[in-house]
Amino acid sequence: AYANINYFCNMGTLRQQRLDSLIQRELAKILQQNAREFTLGAMASVTKATITSDLSLVRVYVSVFAHAEPDNVIASLNDNKSQIRHLLVKAISNLRKMPELLFKLDDSLDYAEEIDSLLKK
Repeated sequence: AYANINYFCNMGTLRQQRLDSLIQRELAKILQQNAREFTLGAMASVTKATITSDLSLVRVYVSVFAHAEPDNVIASLNDNKSQIRHLLVKAISNLRKMPELLFKLDDSLDYAEEIDSLLKK
């Protein structure tokens, strides 16, 4: 009777994965269209968006290119997150409540370069 119990357990994560990819895609468009305003003119790429299980918070990981101070770009994004969230609400209309946004610097590329350089030594 309970042979498909895993099917029901994965439903929450399946919805989260769909929301993750949808939010990531729409945020990428928003940041591309409003680069001057939100990212201080730097090229920013949304590398990952992860929504919490209660759908109240989205951690958005952003890679910053062509800017001397990537931390300032992330601070700018966090300062403007209410405006970004408003644009996201317009883009995604089928969510009952839009989760809060938290922008973080994605330094995985720097980490990979560091590992690569250590391996070459």
